[in-house]
Amino acid sequence: MKFKVLVIEDEGQIRSIIEDYLKNSGYEVALAEDGFEGLQLFESFQPDLILLDVMMPGISGFEVLEEIRLIDEVPVIMLTARQEEVDRLEGFDLGADDYVGKPFSPKELIKRVEAVIKRTYQSATKTKKIYYGPFILDKDANTLKKHHRDIPLTTKEYQILEVFFNHIGIILTRDQLIELAFEEFYEGFDRTVDTHIKRIRAKIEEDSKNPKYLKTKYGAGYLFGGDSDDL
Repeated sequence: MKFKVLVIEDEGQIRSIIEDYLKNSGYEVALAEDGFEGLQLFESFQPDLILLDVMMPGISGFEVLEEIRLIDEVPVIMLTARQEEVDRLEGFDLGADDYVGKPFSPKELIKRVEAVIKRTYQSATKTKKIYYGPFILDKDANTLKKHHRDIPLTTKEYQILEVFFNHIGIILTRDQLIELAFEEFYEGFDRTVDTHIKRIRAKIEEDSKNPKYLKTKYGAGYLFGGDSDDL
């Protein structure tokens, strides 16, 4: 899995250095010049981790973090030239996962990124939880949350969604969905896959007619996450 990192930093030289080191370490990277752009990219890029500068024009890193924590628990590492304890405590109170002081060693920053990702996502694997964007699929409880709110699902809907979460970004045909979700062929079920998909979309999408997460790839099958462009 290639983890995605969103860098929200107003200094161009620092952004460029961080981008180079992250990409060389195998991460997918998106860059924002200020907090407003960062919040927009957060919605579209759906990062696995955010590197967030504290002092930015317009809207501070603390304010950005506060907005993000209203809807998501994505790990955030704060970047700051302010070393006062009160500033660090404010960040941690708002939900920051780590702090890196400026100036910093890019190599140390990468190690911190690796440590936070390992702590966050290996722990999720052990507890059989899959995180994607605003969603948390709990395989132990057979539940799905969006923005930490339970989404009611039938047994078949949950089984289909679990297949999608195990194959994020991969196009699946109706037959593959049936085989992977139920481990055998249910006669006639292929004719009702579209109905189940329609019901799932009504529950997980903001606009089920223009789905953002669960898309139809005409002539091929269905795709959850990954590339949002139609084939």
